[in-house]
Amino acid sequence: MAQVTISVNNREYAVATEDGQEARILQLANLMDDKAKMFAGSEGQISENMILVMIGLLLADELTESKKGKSSKKDDGASVDKNRILEIDKLLSSLIKSTSDELKDIANKIDLL
Repeated sequence: MAQVTISVNNREYAVATEDGQEARILQLANLMDDKAKMFAGSEGQISENMILVMIGLLLADELTESKKGKSSKKDDGASVDKNRILEIDKLLSSLIKSTSDELKDIANKIDLL
C-alpha cells in the first residue's frame, strides 16, 4: 500500500492508496484544492472543516448530476462506470477518515490544555 501527501487549502494530508494510484489521488486532490480556493477567498472566516464539507457537497452534487446525465443516456447504450464511482467513494472515505483522525488529535490536545 502506497502513501501520498496531498495539499488542500494549504494543508497537507497523508493519504493511503493502492500502489500505482498516487498520480490519480494527486489529480483528485488538485480538483478539491481548486474547489477550496472558491471558499477560502469568500467574505468572512470559514473554518477548514466547513471548507472540506462544502467541497464534499460540491463534488457529491457534481457526481449526482453526472449520474443523472449518464442514466438518462442509458437508453442510448451508455453505462454508468461503477468502478469509477467506487474509486471516488473510496477516496472520499479515506479523506473523511483522515480529517476525523486529525480532529480527534486536536480535541485531545485541547483536552490537555
